Formats: sequence, structure tokens, C-alpha cells
Amino acid sequence: MITLRKPSAATVQRFLDQQVAAPFSYQGVGSSAGQTPQGYIVDHTRVLLGHGEAVYQAACAGVRGWQQFNLGWVLPGDFITPIQSGQTVAVMGHAVGLWWLNACRIVYVIDETGPIARFGFAYGTLPSHAERGEERFQIEWHRHDDGVWYDILAFSRPNLLVARLGYPLVRRQQKRFARDSAAAMQRVVQNVASTK
Repeated sequence: MITLRKPSAATVQRFLDQQVAAPFSYQGVGSSAGQTPQGYIVDHTRVLLGHGEAVYQAACAGVRGWQQFNLGWVLPGDFITPIQSGQTVAVMGHAVGLWWLNACRIVYVIDETGPIARFGFAYGTLPSHAERGEERFQIEWHRHDDGVWYDILAFSRPNLLVARLGYPLVRRQQKRFARDSAAAMQRVVQNVASTK
């Protein structure tokens, strides 16, 4: 969905209501947990957030609160959708004077303990999304060196005609999103990391 104005909460809800029964728009649902499928562009961004359990917990809370999307030019449809498999979510993006409303569904949730604790989720695109593919957002706490990492893995290719026609711009925006999302997560943990 493309609009001239930022979509209202009511518009986002109507859009999501229309997407609830929609199928995924790509093959290989869940592949971001292992081998990504052929024929897609793969993007991987990884950044050290800090060290220790407090940083890990703050980063996990940030992901639960959709802070990795709190970028100004990209926003979640809301900041309260629970991180649960099957949840349909909206992501808004602002570019070239237009607002883009895209629908995704959470494919799986990660919540692991052990030598490397992990928390996060992956969502996959629905037919109304400009792209098709999957994106995983993961926080990792490596206990052997106490490092806490934010890791984004995505595979995508254009879905809608507008994305195909504007693909160079789409790719720039995808790379910008990864950089800005990493910076947002660094801000989430900044106060915790600075008190260590």
C-alpha cells in the first residue's frame, strides 16, 4: 500500500485485517534459520552492542518493543505486537515523498539459552509487500567473552512492479535500513553499556 500521508493507526489496522489470511509470498519459509534459498539477494549485518547480561536483556527488550524499526523513516505498524509465531505485522517506510505500508508474518521465534543465548524472530513477506523474502532479527550473548551482538539476516527479491522498476533505490533503502536498525539497537543499550 502506497500513500502520500503517513498511515493512521486505523488505516494500519484495516490493512492488517486484510492480510491475516494471506499466504506467504515466497518459497522457503523459515529458511533464514538455515540455508537461504537460491535466487534471492542475501544481506547480513552484524554489530557488537556491548558486553554482559544487562546489555543482552536490554537488547532483547528492545526487540520485543520493535525498537529496531524505530527509525523515523521506517516504523512498525505498532510497538506492541507480541513477538509470537503467526502474528501479522505492518512495517511503514517513507521514501521519495511516499509512505509504503508492507505486511509480514512472524515465521518463528528464537529463545535459546546455553553457551550462546539467542533471542529474536524472523518474519516473512505477504503478497502486499513490495519485496518477497524473509528477515531475521537476532540478539546473541556469547558467554565465553560476554559479547552481545545484534544480527540481521535477510533474503529478498522484488515482488511488486514498483519495486522492480525502482530496484536500485530499493537496494539503497535496504542497506540504509540495516545500518539504521543496528544504530537504533546500539542506542537501546547505550545507557546500560555506559554504566558497566
